[in-house]
This record gives sequence, structure tokens and C-alpha cells, in this order.
Amino acid sequence: MSTIVQKIEALDWPALTEAMHQNGYATLSNLLTNEQCEALKASYDTSALYRKTVTMARYRFGLGEYKYFNYPLPDLIQTIRETLYPYLAPIANAWFKVLNIDTVFPLTHAELVQQCHQNGQTKATVLILKYGTGGFNTLHQDLYGDVYFPIQLVLFLNEPNKDYFGGEFVLTQQIPRAQSKALVVSPQKGDGLIFTTNFKPEKGTKGYYRIFMKHGVSEVKAGERHTLGIIFHDAIS
Repeated sequence: MSTIVQKIEALDWPALTEAMHQNGYATLSNLLTNEQCEALKASYDTSALYRKTVTMARYRFGLGEYKYFNYPLPDLIQTIRETLYPYLAPIANAWFKVLNIDTVFPLTHAELVQQCHQNGQTKATVLILKYGTGGFNTLHQDLYGDVYFPIQLVLFLNEPNKDYFGGEFVLTQQIPRAQSKALVVSPQKGDGLIFTTNFKPEKGTKGYYRIFMKHGVSEVKAGERHTLGIIFHDAIS
């Protein structure tokens, strides 16, 4: 796993941090190799890896399917989760500080998991999602409990405009006393996208306020689309 650790460490974290402050999201280019993407997709049907399968249409979440991994997580996913988190915790702490929220996130992922478990949140939240033609995901947030980390990661396992068409990743900013703003991004295969789980701070004339954000996926026009979602907190169920 040394290569993925080195990739994360070599990222331009000052620039990524600034992008998170400004936009609430940032792209991590070429985080996974083609072989890693293919291996993750190939493991989709290995039932022993997963604790729960959700058919999205049943809950009116969209059209597609996703599966929650069980603990222990595969080595690659566990390494990404543990290695990436310490770079994100200072961003989260800066956000909560300027918004005067009395929460300080620990600087290691193990400590965050411990807080989750003390709150009864013991279930893994990492998930792999699969969409076919016509698939989509409605706008939502991934919170899962009272203890939550405000930044998450999605990894893109297919090549847009080759493996699938449409299926853009969509973010919305709910701006107070104004219409919502939609942001559409199309990362390449192997890229990661970090983005806010709930809200980001925005500086106004009277100090900082919250911009709430949701995310989803536009309709897949053709082909098959897989992503891997890494949420850093655990779930109650």
C-alpha cells in the first residue's frame, strides 16, 4: 500500500485546502490506478465483503444499487481512509472554528472511529455504487448519526464518455435567501473527489455563515457507472 500512501502525501495539499475553503469540493487526480479500479469493480459480486445491499428505487433514492462494506475493510480502502483523514481534519476544524461550532475533530482516524463507537455507531459506511442506463442518485447528505465528519471522498471507477455517458456528479449549494446553485463535475477514471458532507463556511459582511450542500448523480444515458464512497464516520445501522 506504499504507492497509495505516497500518492496522497504528494498531493498539493495547500491548493486542495484552498479549493475546499472556496468551493466545498476538490479533485484528487489519478489517485487510483486502472488495475485498482478494475479490481474494485470486479469485487462487486463478492458477497462476503458486504454487510448490506440497498436497491435505490425501493427507498426513492434514485435508480441503481449500492453495497456497504463490512469490517474489516479491504486493505486499499482502509489505507486510503486512514491516510487521507489527517489531511482533512484541519480543514474540518477550521470550518467549525469560524462557524463557532463547539466541536474539534481528532487528528487521527482511529480516534474518530473510537468516538463513533462510543456513540453506538459501529457499522462501516464505505460503499460501492453501481448504475446502469437510466440510473441516477437523488440529492442527499451522508450523516448516519450524531457523530459525523464533514468531509467525504468519492472515487470514480469508470471512464466517462467511454464506459458510460451522462452520470455527472452533481453538487448543490443552498444559499440563504437565494436560489440554490448547481455544480456539475466529471472526474476521470481513477480520480477522487473530496467534498463537504453537510455544509461549508462562507464569509459574509457580518461574519461566517453556513452554505449547506447536497450531492447526487445525474441520469446515466448509456453504459455502466461505478463509484466508491469513503465516509470517515461509522453508522448506527
